Amino acid sequence: MRIAVNAAFIILLAIFGPAAEAAPEAEGLQGASQVVDEIVVIGELQRFGATKSDVAVSELPRSVSVIPAAEFLERGALTLSNTLDYTAGVVGNAFGYATRGDFTSIRGLDAPEYQDNLQVLFGFYNNARADVYTLEQVEVLKGPASVLYGQAAPGGIVSTVSKVARADNDARELVLTAGNFDRYQASVDLALPLGADSGWSARLVALYRDADTQVDFVTDDAIVLAPSITWENERASMTLLVNYTDRESDTAAQFLPLAATACGSGSITISEPSVCVGTSGAEVDGSISVGDPNFNRYDTEAITVSLFGTYEINEWLAVEGTARYRDNEAEYDQTWISFLGDGNARVLPDGTAVGRSWYSAPAGSTQSAFDVRLRADFDTGGIAHQMLVGANYQDVETEIDAAFIYARPTTFNIFNPVYSGAEIPTAAEFDAVRGADDDETVASDVYLVDTLTVGDLVVNAGIRFSSVDSEDAASDQTDRETPITLGALYRTDLGLNPYVSYAESFRATVGTDVVTGRSLKPRRGEQTEIGLKYQSADSRNFITVAWFDLEEDNLVDFVAGGQTQPGLSIETRGIEVEALLTAGAFTFDFNYRHLDGEEVDENGDSVPRPSLPDDAASLWTRWQPQSGALLGWRAGFGIRYASGNESNGTAFLAANGFAPTPIRVESDGYTVFDAMIGYEFAGFDLAVNLRNLGDEEYYSTCLSRGDCFPGEQRTIVATLARRF
Repeated sequence: MRIAVNAAFIILLAIFGPAAEAAPEAEGLQGASQVVDEIVVIGELQRFGATKSDVAVSELPRSVSVIPAAEFLERGALTLSNTLDYTAGVVGNAFGYATRGDFTSIRGLDAPEYQDNLQVLFGFYNNARADVYTLEQVEVLKGPASVLYGQAAPGGIVSTVSKVARADNDARELVLTAGNFDRYQASVDLALPLGADSGWSARLVALYRDADTQVDFVTDDAIVLAPSITWENERASMTLLVNYTDRESDTAAQFLPLAATACGSGSITISEPSVCVGTSGAEVDGSISVGDPNFNRYDTEAITVSLFGTYEINEWLAVEGTARYRDNEAEYDQTWISFLGDGNARVLPDGTAVGRSWYSAPAGSTQSAFDVRLRADFDTGGIAHQMLVGANYQDVETEIDAAFIYARPTTFNIFNPVYSGAEIPTAAEFDAVRGADDDETVASDVYLVDTLTVGDLVVNAGIRFSSVDSEDAASDQTDRETPITLGALYRTDLGLNPYVSYAESFRATVGTDVVTGRSLKPRRGEQTEIGLKYQSADSRNFITVAWFDLEEDNLVDFVAGGQTQPGLSIETRGIEVEALLTAGAFTFDFNYRHLDGEEVDENGDSVPRPSLPDDAASLWTRWQPQSGALLGWRAGFGIRYASGNESNGTAFLAANGFAPTPIRVESDGYTVFDAMIGYEFAGFDLAVNLRNLGDEEYYSTCLSRGDCFPGEQRTIVATLARRF
């Protein structure tokens, strides 16, 4: 394997002085009478984060959310999706509890994932999932981001910032974690100064995890090593970060059939009654595995080498950038109860499945990329400029060697499963249907973004010139796009800052339109946003209200003979509210979103966007006294609400002779509670987190194609940290 060749390189880096950029330090406790630092509520953007800028969030004419590590770890986040649970406009794990990745939706559309200014995931199921312990911060830039990042969905991006070595960071901690589902983890974060005046510093972030999950036989084991080393002086810095991630798991998404879930649940409504005709009416437990532990796996391994650099040329001009090489490998095998056509997964009244489908797909991806930019701060007359002139290059290759055996007859009984391995297809059967698919995408871009300040008016304008070469087995095409962004914000003495913005996006679509015979056009998006930001004079309270209207065109439809673009589009509009408030020892993080999302066909007919709630709200309340007898204690309580969602499609039902039938499946909404209690003493920090405190049973969504996705069950995790 290619990754194994790099093992020696990882070891050498670890010897030289591993590290990774720091999560904010926990407050130390020296004595019961000491007053701890006042709680800081507002997160700060970082130059290697979502906006490539440290302009204050309150002065950006865009909606941006910042979640520092201290915040998401305190709330018990175990995955990147969990870090976004209390973020307006964002839906993490729209398809229930997941182990293959973090499937995030922003403003009703799928969101790409970036790390340290560069995209980090490509294609599907060929990447190692990032671990939250290696992250300093998570940032969400809402709305189109193609001017800064090139190809991107119009809903927004999720951007993470890695922990890396810094001279001003002295983080040293050992963290032991234990939880239900036999979860055990040891983590370490060690800053290693390499001489007081040498300019060198190092850091090692590492973890080992042995864990089961809420789904039978599905593990979440991981080994992560993330050493980094930094050299810096008054004008320059250079950091080398290596991240090695090895995860052994399986697929938590079991695609549980409607016949054994929705047909026995009072929280699911199906428009076509014949879906449940002949079923037992029993509801299977959400933890059931319909795979085979002798076959199923989703094991990933990745090595990422990143180089960060900054250099101040003079007092007004600087250069900075990120370069990366990333190599991923994945071994993916799964079986599930087959869907019948595009409809009901078939289970007989006694629980026996009619057929199971088998999927074997070793896959991988490699990335070579850099993003370099000049940063200039200067004045022209009465106008102050903060200008970025950047160049971006990215070469990504994805590969998969997939074999799919559909609806193989089975004796598997969903209510009384037996995992004998006897039904697993032979290697020869897989090889007979296996087919390789290798794709390559090369993007070369330059961009210009200028933030101009004239008195109290802040204007942000940008343009990107992008060239994307895409190649697969059947197509070779080049797309050239010039997305723009323009926004304005007005600062008032009251701290109320109204703003308006417009932004565009694009993402290449590879293939040939079977109707026109031409290459498929890129999907293009645009958004208008109007909002109001308020920050109190003491900077301890911050409120954002945003209304947005976005659209993405040139969606692909699959027809006989291939793909075409008949005029399909996605339209979403809504309102978001985020409020971070402080009152004495209490802080409150409130978020609300209302979304109207539609898929519109060439005739103007529309259906709601699938699997997304129209309304979602959350509130996290934190208590931490800053002096007195209870100094050292802290507690938190959260509530998360999501309204119902629906999925529309065409089913092929046995009850009507397999004739196509329109079907709508509606899933009820849910409300779950989270809680935390912690105590810090003599260099130790003990905390207990409970997610889904009441163990609410719910389905995140059920699909018209015939399957349901259970939500996250109650998790209880105790953490003991020793900081020194």
